[in-house]
Amino acid sequence: MSSRSPTYPCICALLLASAFSTAAKADVDDFQMVNLRSFAPTIVIELRYATSENIAHRPIYPSGTQPLIRAGVAKRLLNAQLILRQYGYGLKVWDAYRSREAQAALWKVAPNNDYVANPDANGGSLHSWGIAVDATLVDSWNRPVEMPTDFDDFTPAAMMRYTGIDPNVRTHLAILQSAMGRSGFYGMRTEWWHFTPTDWKRYIPATEAKLHSPAVKLH
Repeated sequence: MSSRSPTYPCICALLLASAFSTAAKADVDDFQMVNLRSFAPTIVIELRYATSENIAHRPIYPSGTQPLIRAGVAKRLLNAQLILRQYGYGLKVWDAYRSREAQAALWKVAPNNDYVANPDANGGSLHSWGIAVDATLVDSWNRPVEMPTDFDDFTPAAMMRYTGIDPNVRTHLAILQSAMGRSGFYGMRTEWWHFTPTDWKRYIPATEAKLHSPAVKLH
């Protein structure tokens, strides 16, 4: 009897199917807004602003809000998901496109430019352009794993560069950042869960792009 795990063929089949799915979507226009639930069904979705588990402690999004994102960003997320699956992990998306009205509501709750973009200044939030994503890590059973903080934790503990002593947290964050970096994403200095594609400027007018602060390159 072979010593190979009986789940090995299933894992290979899943990775192969995911690769084919990614290739099949390669011709979708990058600027098109897509629903991540259908475009990337293996990625777990938990829109925190559709719940009370956020800084506002109440839903900011209306019922039925879907996780929309530019197709070019969704393709990068699919690549990150493929990388993570090889290590027994996966992505969970906490937020994607955010309307300017929702951004304004969030700004009223937390008017701090270190964490929330003023919707009426400096080009607003990249979430409102459909190109920023908030994401975390889950295990192979889509269960949450230990990370530096929960979502919307606006404290020094949420910094992109983890300074804690928990080796599991350090490993999980490194795995997430490595997969996102290899897939063409930048991180945000004050929020370990926030990611922006390295080619974000192509999605917004040059006059608006000049107003945004540069993101932090992932290792």
